[in-house]
Amino acid sequence: MRFPNAHRAFGQSPRCTRLTPPREQHTVRALDGPCRGISQKTRAVQLRTFTYLDVLQPQLTGFLQTVAAGFQPLAGQTALVVEIAPGISINALTDAALKRTRVFPGMQIVERSYGLLELHHFDQGEVRAAGEAILARAGLTEADRLAPEIVSREIITGVDGHQAMLINRMRHGQMLLEMDTLYVLECHPAGYAALAANEAEKAADIETLEVITFGAFGRLYLGGTEESIHQAAAAAERALRAVQGRRDKKGAA
Repeated sequence: MRFPNAHRAFGQSPRCTRLTPPREQHTVRALDGPCRGISQKTRAVQLRTFTYLDVLQPQLTGFLQTVAAGFQPLAGQTALVVEIAPGISINALTDAALKRTRVFPGMQIVERSYGLLELHHFDQGEVRAAGEAILARAGLTEADRLAPEIVSREIITGVDGHQAMLINRMRHGQMLLEMDTLYVLECHPAGYAALAANEAEKAADIETLEVITFGAFGRLYLGGTEESIHQAAAAAERALRAVQGRRDKKGAA
């Protein structure tokens, strides 16, 4: 079963910290608590991924329930995926979203280079308000995000049973069957793999095998009939190309 479209309205809660407007370097000042008046220098935040998933599809939701360490999402909710550099700064952005809205955090992944945050709620307005709070805390706009790039993609028909076994050993989602068609998409930045997975599931009756949304590159593995895989691949790639953003001057390599 697939969910076509979603929900509404905004909520708010008290704001506890504020960031002075920055670009190259900014100062975070504690306004409350024992550290009042103490400031510290933080590195400028690069917005890599910033995307809303309007209606979480059932298979992607089940996949996230398998890998997420936080509050588990439910099918039909709206989600926000944010990826930044450096990774440590994701903590402050999570703080901003949770203090301003009623969203639930599903994943917070902190690496040295990149940080990833997934938030969700049945109220789409709450999720969009969380996105606005995150951008305000970082001193950025949605236009500052990187545009996704499709780094590689391949479709393999009639998968051999031994290769299906190898895929099944590493996947956290559905099973790939012998003679199925396999689709593998690699994108940059990594967080956009979630958008590709959600849109692919909306478009066709496929099996979501694995979705890697953090690190240098994102990857999406899908299985199914050849016809359904071609439909899903077209939808996933169309969704990525539709996202507006800046180009990475360093390139995806």
